[in-house]
Formats: sequence, C-alpha cells, structure tokens
Amino acid sequence: MLILGIESSCDETGVALVRTEGQALPRLLSHALHSQIAMHQAYGGVVPELASRDHIRRVIPLAREVLASAHESLQDVDVVAYTRGPGLAGALLVGAGVACALGAALGKPVLGVHHLEGHLLSPFLSEDAPEFPFVALLVSGGHTQLMQVDGVGRYELLGETIDDAAGEAFDKSAKLMGLGYPGGPALSQLAQQGDRSAFKLPRPLLHSGDLDFSFAGLKTAVLTQAQKLGDQLGARKADLAASTEAAIVEVLLKKSLAALRQTGLTRLVVAGGVGANRHLREQLNAACERLNFRVHYPELHLCTDNGAMIAMAAAMRLQSQPPGPQGLSTAYSFDIKPRWPLADLA
Repeated sequence: MLILGIESSCDETGVALVRTEGQALPRLLSHALHSQIAMHQAYGGVVPELASRDHIRRVIPLAREVLASAHESLQDVDVVAYTRGPGLAGALLVGAGVACALGAALGKPVLGVHHLEGHLLSPFLSEDAPEFPFVALLVSGGHTQLMQVDGVGRYELLGETIDDAAGEAFDKSAKLMGLGYPGGPALSQLAQQGDRSAFKLPRPLLHSGDLDFSFAGLKTAVLTQAQKLGDQLGARKADLAASTEAAIVEVLLKKSLAALRQTGLTRLVVAGGVGANRHLREQLNAACERLNFRVHYPELHLCTDNGAMIAMAAAMRLQSQPPGPQGLSTAYSFDIKPRWPLADLA
C-alpha cells in the first residue's frame, strides 16, 4: 500500500510517501519540506493568514517532487493522508482540502491524522526504531506531555503542562532576550556559549510528586532577571540563555525518568521539535545509559513538523486496526480539529 502524507498544521508544508508491505514496519520512500521561517521572521512570529496562503503555493509542487523522487505516479497512491488537527485552522484547511481533492480525483480513500500522533510515532522512521510499550515525552510547540504508549492508538496520559509548554518557554524566553524568531533554536545555540549555573532559575513542579509540567513561572523569572541585568543583559545574554535551557531540560529529564519508574517501562521515546535540543539529548542519553533505560528519537531533520510523520502514522494506523469512524473515507467531505486532545483518539 502506498500512502501520500500531507502536513500543513502551522508554518511548514510537508509531503511524503510511505509504503507498507504486510505487517513489516512501513518504509519511507521520499519526503520534501518547505519551512516558512524566513517569511515569518519579519513579524516576529507566525502570521496565520500568510501561513495558509504559502501552504497553497507549496503543497502541489512538493507532492510532484516527492512522487518524482520515489519514481511513483499519482495513480499509484492508495491512500491520501493529511493532518486533521490540532493546528492553525486556515493552514489545516489547505492540507485537508488538497488531500480530499486528490482522493476524489483518484477515486482513493483519505485519512485524517492527529498531528501529535504523527510526532509520537515519528521515531519509527529512525534506524533505531522503538518497540511497544514505551513512555513518550511529547515536546512539540504548545504541547508538553508524558504518555504511556502500549500500541498504536493505545495512549494513556501520564502528565501534561498546566500552562506554558517547554517549546513556549524556549520561544518566550528568547523573545525576552531579544533573540527574534524562531526563538527556541536561537536560545539553544546561544546557550552553548554560556554558563548553565550562572543564574539560579526555578524548576517549576520538579518536586510536585506528579508528572505535570509548568513553565510559566520560569518565563517570569527570566523576565525578572533580564530586567535586573538592564544594560548588562547583552554581556550576560549567553549565560542567561544557558541557565534557562538548563532549567527546562532538568525538568523534562527528571519527569521523564519518574514516568519510567512509575510505569515500570524501560523504553523512552522523545518526539517533537524540542526533541532536537542538543543539551536535552545529551542529558537523556547519559541518564538512560546510567539507569539501563533505552531512549529513542526521530532523526534530527524529522523532529519538526513534516509529511513523513503523517504518512507513517497513517500507515501504522491502517496496519494495526480498522480505522474506525475517524478513519478512511471516500465521502471527500472533511472537517478539521484545531483543538484535538490526543487522549480523544481510540
């Protein structure tokens, strides 16, 4: 079965082809991605209307590129998968509309995919693919969650953020330091030049006894420290960035280890954009090696939003169980879910 996946939930347009053969792990044939970072930099953040218009311009050329790279034709596609939610409404509508139009033209079914399920299953695209069951740390944009994953569609929420997510803490702290957009990667790059112990910043809920997260207080502490530094902020910016990153990473690390101990599982999957953070990977790798846990990540270029994770999630869904009422459709009418809790998936 050949599955074409389309991702358009925010500021990246991604298209990919995945092939399934029996119950073997689906195989990625090709993928292409266009990032809108350069377009949104002038505004200091994502402008939804501009994002939607750019998806319209990019998705068909990317689909042609992916098909040519895989030496496949559009007529060979068996299922067209797309991101149904969560995400920006206008951006989601572009991907859903194109996917359903392609499905109707080809007479092939379409499948709406949960964006976070795509991230959750993206490590299966890696050479070091995990095995079920595992604990998943989802750190993508406005989401920070710990899940117990027993199989495709079998997800139990263990803990989540009660305010700002880790990605938001990175981005908002970077903005307070004048680092521009996208803030998280800029802060992490600057942090490599700084002293992680220079400033004593809070680790919210670190000793709460549960697996929930909170990063709003950290953002406020960064603001307070930046105001205290005043004119000296420029000279101490790398230290403040490093201290901020250290605080976020320590919370993510210790909560993830606590989730492994609580569930009795020995395998951790880290997925989402923040999963590309170098310091987080170093700390997780060292701790898991010391404690005899295994940790898995997507390939670095597949940590951000991409079509490969959508095609992969669709393929694994189709292999594992009947798609159900939210699954395959040949009606070609569609809706989107800008807000869609992962726990709602069955």
